[in-house]
Amino acid sequence: MKVLIVDDDVVARMMLMHMIDGAGVAAGAAAIDVEEAEDGEDAWGRLEGGLAPSILFCDLRMPRLSGMELLARVKADARFTALPFVLVSAANDAATMEQALGLGAAGYIVKPFDGAKVAQHLAGVLPARAAAPDDGEESPGAVTRRLGIDVARLVIYLGGLQRQLHDAGPELERLLAAGDVGAARLRLARLAEGCRTLGLEAAGAGLEALAAATLERAGVAQVLEAAGAATQRQTEAAHRLLH
Repeated sequence: MKVLIVDDDVVARMMLMHMIDGAGVAAGAAAIDVEEAEDGEDAWGRLEGGLAPSILFCDLRMPRLSGMELLARVKADARFTALPFVLVSAANDAATMEQALGLGAAGYIVKPFDGAKVAQHLAGVLPARAAAPDDGEESPGAVTRRLGIDVARLVIYLGGLQRQLHDAGPELERLLAAGDVGAARLRLARLAEGCRTLGLEAAGAGLEALAAATLERAGVAQVLEAAGAATQRQTEAAHRLLH
């Protein structure tokens, strides 16, 4: 997929490119082809020339053709009306935001860039993540390619996750005994994120479901045990790739 960034500030373009690449990796997407335009006129010429981005991020204030002017031109052309157009600017006044949304902008991001908001806009256009195998575990090879690491590094990460899962049992028991359910839910959510990052989709989903449910010690122990077993299987599979 292609993403078009329009900004007369090269540093701002670089920062946004970094966030877009990071969001793509986190979503397990294939490489994102980022195109750059120095201002609205340059961007319009690229669109007229056949560039077909999946989404466009555009600065508000630029020479020759501003972001608002480019937005109006894009939305007035039947070829581009469906193109998600996200304005980015240091200005955060309500009137400017309302004007942008009224012209058909898909969103408005205030500088300095918020990586979470960039990822949120990309999520709507990124290809769907490939389904996990029936056991809910991504293969170690696929995980290493997605994260850009080697198998040895994956084994280290899995070992760290295994230790966290082991230590989480007593820690969660202590938190629940103290009535600190919020901290317990946060701990489970972080473990779920770690599982998903390392390709353990089913284990991550189980931990997320537990975090959202009524926490009972027996249930917590059971889910942690299942996540630990999944991590061990993934570790063994990764070790096989090393030999």
